[in-house]
Amino acid sequence: MAQQTGPEIRDDRAAGRLSAYEGGEAVGVVAYFVMDGEPAGLVAVHTVVEPGHEGKGIGGALVGEFYAMAGREGVPVVPLCPYAAKWASRHPDEAPGVPDELVERAKTQLATHPELY
Repeated sequence: MAQQTGPEIRDDRAAGRLSAYEGGEAVGVVAYFVMDGEPAGLVAVHTVVEPGHEGKGIGGALVGEFYAMAGREGVPVVPLCPYAAKWASRHPDEAPGVPDELVERAKTQLATHPELY
């Protein structure tokens, strides 16, 4: 059996949280929401890695899985989170660009529903 490298990542769609765990402890999260309308999309709002766990690749693992999850679902990612946007620019093969129209729709939805942040 192959040993897992990196954190265990779990999606909680209802809460809008893609969380990373090491040894059962939550060590990072991508907060996100599902964008209304067509096409739907997954919007990364905020990425956090807990103090003491920075520099281990947890943020990158989370954002990479976020893009992979969207790919499996056939929907685009709108990276409003600065970390996710920077990661996407460094991994264009894994993070397809998104039309400006979707970015504006995501920003509008977030502005009208601040609880999503």
